[in-house]
Order: sequence, then structure tokens, then C-alpha cells
Amino acid sequence: MLDIGPLELITLIVLAVLIFGPDKLPKMIQDVSRTLRKIRQFSENAKEDIRSELGPEFKDFEFEDLNPKTFVRKHVLEKDELGLKEIRNGFDFKSEVAEMAEVTDTAHGRTASSSSTASTGSSSGSGTPDLLKKRESGLQPGERPPYDADAT
Repeated sequence: MLDIGPLELITLIVLAVLIFGPDKLPKMIQDVSRTLRKIRQFSENAKEDIRSELGPEFKDFEFEDLNPKTFVRKHVLEKDELGLKEIRNGFDFKSEVAEMAEVTDTAHGRTASSSSTASTGSSSGSGTPDLLKKRESGLQPGERPPYDADAT
């Protein structure tokens, strides 16, 4: 009921009695309910007119579907023709990250024990990353570092 609790409802009734008075309150309730009924009837008539103008192919058209959230929920999320839920549930991102870490460690020639220090970005004690030390130590004086296509 419009998310109104019992205490709030009692408060609204007491305020209505205080504002309009006990003698005018029944007439006000009748007027408000009559107005709401007319608005609903006008709305339903307008919807029926639009449906009749659109033709028979739109006989099951709902105006709530014009809301973008409802449209996406109805046409994309509920209809799983492509099997997207199955694909989404099939991914285990934690294991994928662990596998990628193993692949990069293997590619860089690191062992499992040195991968934990390499993931922090430094080796034991010094502030220089492990990869830079390997490159610095492997270069001859005057030799250019190897070209890394992934870094550019």
C-alpha cells in the first residue's frame, strides 16, 4: 500500500480529521476517490484507443514495456536464446587469473616461489623490480635493450 506503515496511516488519518474536520472529511474522501476513478478510466480508454490504432499485431502490447528497464528485462534477460546465462555461469574468474599468473611466470622464467615476490613488484630488499634487474644485468655496454611490442 504505497509503502506506508500502520503508524504512518494513523498519522495521516488524524491529520486529515484535523485539517478538514470530521463533518467535511467523508465528502473529501468521496471527491478524491471519484477523481481517482475518472483518471484511471481516462487512462484505460487512452490505452485502448492506442492499441486499436496500432492494429492487431500489437494486441498484447503493454505500455509498461516502454520503460527501458522493463524492456531489457523482458527481451534480453528472460529470453536466453543464445545461452548467455550458461556462458556467464561457466566462467571462474579466480581460476582464470591464477592460470594467467602461471603462464606469465613461466614466460618470464620465474618459479612459483619467486612469483610472489615478483607480483609485489620488488625482489628481496631492493626497490628495483625483478624484470628490470634481469634486463640490466643481461645488457652489454652500449647494447640497446630488446624491442618489446607489447609495451608500445
